Amino acid sequence: MAKATLTVIETAEYLGIGRNQTYRMINDGILPAVKIGRQFRVPIKSLENWLMNEAEKSLKIN
Repeated sequence: MAKATLTVIETAEYLGIGRNQTYRMINDGILPAVKIGRQFRVPIKSLENWLMNEAEKSLKIN
């Protein structure tokens, strides 16, 4: 069975940003995440959808 979620560190690596920036984006509601116990998990499908939406927005602006 494939993983359904990423840790914050895995998400940061996937996006090519720092861990602190990833936490900031999660806490600000920018990145989709769920809290399981004391840890955040980022659903892979939600992250991919978010990334595609952000890419589309930037294409419309330019």
